[in-house]
Amino acid sequence: MTRFFKDFNFPQARIDVLAGITIALALVPEAVAFSFIAGVDPIISLYGAAIIGIVASVLGGRPGMICGVTGPLSLVVVALVAQYGIEYMFAAGILMGVIQILFGVFKLGKFIRLLPHPVMLGFVNGVAIIIFLSQLGQFKIDGDWLVGAPLWALLGLVAVAMVVIHFFPKLTKAVPSSLVAIGVVTAITLGFGLDVATVGSYLRDAGAGSISGSFPSFSFPTVPLNFETLAIIFPYAFVLAAINTINTLINMTLIDEITDTRGRGNKECIGQGLANMIAGCFGAQSGGSMIGQSMINISSGGRGRISGFVGGAFLMIVIVFFASYIEMIPIAALVGVMFMVVVGTFSWSSLRILHKIPRSDAFVLILVSAATVFTNLAIAVGFGIVISALVFAWEKGKKINKKTVVDKKGFNHHQLTGPLFFASIKNFERIFDPAKDSEEVFIDFSGSRVADHSAIRAINTLAARYRKLGKVLHLTGLNEECRLLLHRADKFIDISVVENKNYHLHVATDQLG
Repeated sequence: MTRFFKDFNFPQARIDVLAGITIALALVPEAVAFSFIAGVDPIISLYGAAIIGIVASVLGGRPGMICGVTGPLSLVVVALVAQYGIEYMFAAGILMGVIQILFGVFKLGKFIRLLPHPVMLGFVNGVAIIIFLSQLGQFKIDGDWLVGAPLWALLGLVAVAMVVIHFFPKLTKAVPSSLVAIGVVTAITLGFGLDVATVGSYLRDAGAGSISGSFPSFSFPTVPLNFETLAIIFPYAFVLAAINTINTLINMTLIDEITDTRGRGNKECIGQGLANMIAGCFGAQSGGSMIGQSMINISSGGRGRISGFVGGAFLMIVIVFFASYIEMIPIAALVGVMFMVVVGTFSWSSLRILHKIPRSDAFVLILVSAATVFTNLAIAVGFGIVISALVFAWEKGKKINKKTVVDKKGFNHHQLTGPLFFASIKNFERIFDPAKDSEEVFIDFSGSRVADHSAIRAINTLAARYRKLGKVLHLTGLNEECRLLLHRADKFIDISVVENKNYHLHVATDQLG
């Protein structure tokens, strides 16, 4: 909370307030759409967007990032709502918040550093495609594509919004161009009496009525407080927390790069966890980081915590006092805003470098993009990380080699280069021929390292091959970490580790086993 006031700066605050209003306006149709996905009343999703936006902006660790109700999380809870009811969704949201807080307390945010860059690019491109596809539904009516005058009117207004967003910042950045675009398109629609879809007609066509409501009241979920309830909601809560945390950390990394600042991932997990706990206690849907809204905020000049706070607070004010006015906004204006988000989010440079980067990286980039669109974020990122790790292991496994030197006694000294681990043991075994080696053989590990149990077993197997021929194998050049690893495995191996002064490496003489 103190950070919220410490970061206050009037010139930036003015921009953040205007950006926050833009965010609130764009949140309305998104929250309503996500409520249909989750199978809940739209007001529940709107409450969730407002509450999470307010709390996460104040208590989170990434100023400028916008939080609210999200599509991936809505897809997870739909089965829970359908089978057990809305109260169980609220309970799962509270437990999700607890898990997110634990993620932050145990500093799991640091694992975002394991995310390869192609996975990051694939995720960003996938999200941009999802945002684009989600807007195409506005070009349909009763399941059929618009044609004729209605189509051209919609396309024209979308184009006006996009042109305003693109060119207005060249005149002045005092007001967010997205907010100006919404105002211009609304004015054109009202001024010319155009018969186009508005937020209000969108709600009515979807059977949602109005977004008008009162302030939410405290209401702890009415579910049995027993182990059976925990068994029902825990799997959902854990998946929600995991997906949201991954999404949040990736979004944070993207915003860090755009703004040249650094957020605090673990603090953001705690802040969002508290936000979801509060949302669940006030009958609201759970949520988290929103990349589309965050990009609207960043492109509108929003950088501080105020934009997220104003976005949530203004949305709540709209729900209570000004719903009828917001319902007059043409859907075309919001579609234009989201299309510009797509243009700004998609990494167009990734298309230019596809033929320049390694094929494995290009494959990961395309795979993650496709998986993000057709599955969900967690699966997409998981695929990307696993494939990147396998490719890395394969490439590193091919780089183990040896150089042989014969000393005055005729003993062979093999200087090893490259890491010895599960992926390189086959090559390690292949490059040695015990039958052709001297009676005593020294393997120098000063240019290599023993990385895992597979490496230890490979060394022990090689030593056994030498012993079978009546020859002795010695290891030299092992660093402290490798010797400790061998020492811990001394019950399973029988290898001579010696000091080889010819290589100027001090290794304690020891007979393991």
